[in-house]
Amino acid sequence: MIDFAYQNDFKLENEAAVASWISSIISSEDFAEGDISYVFCDDDYLHNLNKEFLDHDTLTDIISFDYSMGTQIHGEIYISVDRVAENAEAFETGFLNELHRVIIHGILHYCGYKDKTESEAALMRSKEEAALLKRNFV
Repeated sequence: MIDFAYQNDFKLENEAAVASWISSIISSEDFAEGDISYVFCDDDYLHNLNKEFLDHDTLTDIISFDYSMGTQIHGEIYISVDRVAENAEAFETGFLNELHRVIIHGILHYCGYKDKTESEAALMRSKEEAALLKRNFV
């Protein structure tokens, strides 16, 4: 089950369609959907999580906590709407496109994709772009 929570005034449109899209990406990667929670927040909220749990004193757009068991995906994904908006502007893309990229980025990590090296990051970007093309609600 995929659920969405909010720590600020932001509200995701088309929750059911977004959840269905996420489920389809999970399935296409040969994983099963477990309990996945998305929490949309602001920079301050995510910054505090980053310091408390990861010992990083930096801003970020996403933090994910992976509780997966085998091929069944479980986790919590925290997304800073502030950071997504700023990144959308910096990358010259629309807010929703960047938001959906970040939403699926967390799932791809749960599916085993990394982004620490240049080649890993290139594969991650390729997977993100392929997933974005599969949206039928934008």
